[in-house]
Amino acid sequence: MAEYERFTFDKGSDIAIQLELVDLSNNKKDLTNYDGAAKMKRNFNSDSSDTVDFSVAFTDRLEGIMTLSLTNQQTDNLKVGGYVYDVEISFVDSNGSTVVERILEGKIRVNPSVTR
Repeated sequence: MAEYERFTFDKGSDIAIQLELVDLSNNKKDLTNYDGAAKMKRNFNSDSSDTVDFSVAFTDRLEGIMTLSLTNQQTDNLKVGGYVYDVEISFVDSNGSTVVERILEGKIRVNPSVTR
């Protein structure tokens, strides 16, 4: 089951969220050969035109560290208000099947900006 977290973003700001993943034994999760994806949208039923993709970077795969980011241009294009999001990691197992794990989900509040 995914962890739940709320975030607040300021419209027009660069955003970077560092995730440090651990396994069930509380050891750093080895993310070698993993891919990642993260998206946010206004609500679960929003269409694709309302979806924003985070950039996902594995900053230290052996230490279980990945970073989600949005540019200031991306956040400037967001409407003020509430969003939902989730983060998934995936890998291809020895049988050739893709295994997907949702690791984080929650809500995001986007605040307005005065300075532009």
